[in-house]
Amino acid sequence: MKTTLTSLAATAALSLTMISGANADSFGDCASTNAVTFDGSIVDAAIATPALSTLVHLVVAADLADALATTENITVFAPTNDAFAALPAELVDVVVGNTDLLTAVLTYHVTTGQQDPRKMSANIATRRATLNGQSVYFGRANGEARVNMAEVSCQPVKTDNGIVWVIDSVLLPAL
Repeated sequence: MKTTLTSLAATAALSLTMISGANADSFGDCASTNAVTFDGSIVDAAIATPALSTLVHLVVAADLADALATTENITVFAPTNDAFAALPAELVDVVVGNTDLLTAVLTYHVTTGQQDPRKMSANIATRRATLNGQSVYFGRANGEARVNMAEVSCQPVKTDNGIVWVIDSVLLPAL
């Protein structure tokens, strides 16, 4: 029962993170926001978050769910359903229709270690390698934490095997 209540509370907090996005009174407030703890894997947290259902569907289609649920100490930058909806339909069709391409796009959203893009310098972009072999860049723009140019939510979600940052855009690697 305690585990169920903890999971429900974490799901509610994760959904609230989705609703509030990167909203904070100041960047300092954002940078000092504590993580929500989710009792489960990164995949479990995504499944429990309705605003990430497109991401979950694509992770399953690319056969990455087991790897993302069991790989330790990773950071996932999770685009919302709205982020995927903002992509041109033709691009989505091409990516979804090619498992290798879909895998490349999805693994571009994953880094090793527990990254915090809020802690980066305002003036210097910081490079981090992704699991697809290319790099993303952390920085700030318009007072908001960014990965590439995607806005990062203020509140990370700590899971059993890593951390999730909700972002407002799909990151696209060089293809």
